Amino acid sequence: MRLSIPDMSLVVLIGASGSGKSTFARTHFAPTQVLSSDYFRGLVADDENDQSASAAAFDSLHYVAGKRLEAGRITVVDATNVQRSARSSLVALAREHHVLPVAIVLDLPESVCQARNAERPDRDFGPGVVRRHRAELRKSLKSLQREGFRRVHVLRSVEDVAAASIEVEPLLNDKRAETGPFDVIGDVHGCRAELEELLGELGYVIERDAEQRAVGAHHPAGRRAVLVGDLVDRGPDTPGVLRLVMGMVAAGDALVVCGNHDDKLARALRGRNVSVAHGLAESLAQLSAEPADFREQVAEFCGGLVAHYVLDGGKLVVAHAGLPERYQGRASGTVRGFALYGDTTGETDEFGLPVRYPWAEEYRGEAVVLYGHTPTPEVEWINRTMCLDTGCVFGGRLTALRYPEREVVSVPAQRVWYEPARPFLPPGELPEPAARREPHVLNLDDVAGRRSVETRHHGRISVQPERAAAALEVMSRFATDPRWLVYLPPTMAPVATSKRPDVLEHPEEAFAGYRAAGVQDVLCEEKHMGSRAVVLVRRDDSAGRFGIEGPGVVHTRTGRPFFGPEQEAELLAGVRAAVTSAGLWDELDSDWLLLDAELMPWSAKAGALITEQYASVGAAAEAVLPPALEALTAAAERGVEISDLLAKTGARAGNAGAYRDAYRRYCWPTEGLRGVRLAPFQLLATEGRTYHRREHSWHLALADRLVRADPEVFAATRRFAVDTTDPASTAAGTAWWEELTGAGGEGMVVKPAANLTRGHRGLAQPGVKVRGREYLRIIYGPDYTEPDNLDRLRQRALGRKRGLATREYALGLEALERLARGEPLWRVHECVFAVLALESEPVDPRL
Repeated sequence: MRLSIPDMSLVVLIGASGSGKSTFARTHFAPTQVLSSDYFRGLVADDENDQSASAAAFDSLHYVAGKRLEAGRITVVDATNVQRSARSSLVALAREHHVLPVAIVLDLPESVCQARNAERPDRDFGPGVVRRHRAELRKSLKSLQREGFRRVHVLRSVEDVAAASIEVEPLLNDKRAETGPFDVIGDVHGCRAELEELLGELGYVIERDAEQRAVGAHHPAGRRAVLVGDLVDRGPDTPGVLRLVMGMVAAGDALVVCGNHDDKLARALRGRNVSVAHGLAESLAQLSAEPADFREQVAEFCGGLVAHYVLDGGKLVVAHAGLPERYQGRASGTVRGFALYGDTTGETDEFGLPVRYPWAEEYRGEAVVLYGHTPTPEVEWINRTMCLDTGCVFGGRLTALRYPEREVVSVPAQRVWYEPARPFLPPGELPEPAARREPHVLNLDDVAGRRSVETRHHGRISVQPERAAAALEVMSRFATDPRWLVYLPPTMAPVATSKRPDVLEHPEEAFAGYRAAGVQDVLCEEKHMGSRAVVLVRRDDSAGRFGIEGPGVVHTRTGRPFFGPEQEAELLAGVRAAVTSAGLWDELDSDWLLLDAELMPWSAKAGALITEQYASVGAAAEAVLPPALEALTAAAERGVEISDLLAKTGARAGNAGAYRDAYRRYCWPTEGLRGVRLAPFQLLATEGRTYHRREHSWHLALADRLVRADPEVFAATRRFAVDTTDPASTAAGTAWWEELTGAGGEGMVVKPAANLTRGHRGLAQPGVKVRGREYLRIIYGPDYTEPDNLDRLRQRALGRKRGLATREYALGLEALERLARGEPLWRVHECVFAVLALESEPVDPRL
């Protein structure tokens, strides 16, 4: 009797005491594969028969089983397992690790079990135990498959057990022995003519029947096609596509994974109750004209498609909607569901379509993953993954990737066969009516109400209606012309609160935080005491890309202009001249540059704030505290016991003096633009390009060139590189910060040296600020350094601020990438507006 079990499965032995489970396990499985409940009782209690240790023993057994299943190893559980509660936890463990549970039942006669137990000195229980086991087993036999066991093998006699053999079957998705070369083809969706043309471009010879219909294709060099699914629906010739692909599969010239549309068509052809939408009606209508036997072949073919394949020794994975590493080569409903549909956030976008979770952004597997499902205008590599669905049926292209050469081959669609619910092609290529809207026209509907923005680097980000209303108020009343607003910088989170007794922020926490996130190299940048400024400067004043004439704009991080039109034009003229002198227009091949910078002095923008909020406090302290201190000193000289009050007042007077020194340090007189300087620290974008994947050292080197071109307009940013894993390097970085702040500087910003970085838990913080002790007096007040105040301030919560910084960072990157791709301004603006909306979230403004 041959018992087949799938590879990587969890095998559960079921049988009464004495049925021979342990002997069976030793006979057919390696010792390392078998986890015995008796053995684990011995591990935790030094006695394999100590039933009081069963709970701890099974906890340990389940833990080890989980580790084996996580590694993809066949695991055998040797216990009675006659109770459903015991089996249910094992089935759940198999599901957790996406492997198939298999039951092998030893249903031997009671007399055999009783006799065997009687021969064993360690089995001193009475015959009632075996009877109870047998009774529970008999109740369970008919329900094992309903419990979740994918295969159930029952051995009813000693002869059956002796004749049994185990055969491990590779999973259907295991094609590791197939090494290619392959031509992996994206979603076809009934576009038979385009599929034939693409196969021709790839070198395949089309085979035709007597009616000149394509019924197969063979490559003279022995290459094989692999189709990522969604052969059907929406397009003009679903039967033709199926006839061609089915012939290729039958001849061994192609492999096909199942797409969600293929799965749905199979269920519809089998009479299941499915929604006839999203192109299924067209497929059913086209197939109705075909013979009944062809429709039956289609139902069998589509219904038998595997959800994903692992190919080329595990180096290549093909799945319709992609597949994270933890699912590759596994078999479960969850794995199949992800392979067919992907993962979603549970939300829908403005077109009513589900929002896809950007799994590829977090992919770190070794295998190349090729997939389709979600159409994209152009193919690109993202962490060893590539989506090959370039929307042929929507008027795009049908695309293939030669593997292992990694050469992309595509052919254009003959026409738009099906109007997409969501536009995906670049401007100028959009089918009507999506192309009717002028690219620079901004509508209230783009930003009003509850909004959700899909970002490449952080998934879907939602904006609540009340936040949108607040942003609309700022934008409509205070912001510069929205056609200039293509980027707003993110807020910046402070470093984790220091545990040192005398400071609130210290570099040690910054280095430790990035080290814990898996970021080794960071760059410490001098934090200028100014105002964050976004500078868009143009080579000339023509309307061009932005649909508005002028030299550009200099605006705050909330979109407000810094200066009036004349001063802004004067400052931009200086920036333009420096860019020209540095030779950047031609070097970057662009007529505009977008810079992230700091505008100094702080008083240039915050003059009113300094006068009304800071100077007034300083003036009040100077007016009140010296006379109070004088009076208290006189009283003390007369013998009045006021030493505590005198010391406290003296400390407050000293704190007030330090407070005034702190904010005055960042103010200097300006006349017009004389004395105003820009400290750029990042080039954000130019025509057709973004730069967030360039190291920060590259950006600062470019900024240095602008400083050399005009030191009256630009100021340099000092920096210091640190290896977070090297104690000597972090100590040097700390000393550098102490030197900066000791000389009156605000502090520094610590950033991943590589710029855009993903850490262990997703997108790393783009930067954290580490401010000096004296500068923080401006933020928290003159007396914040008093021990009681410092203890209270250490309880500040940073989680919301950090989350806000990450979301705004992702939105800013999305805006820049859309701008570089040449998307309409309203598409860029929805990201910019979302940043402004998030700024109204309730977060401690001192952080």
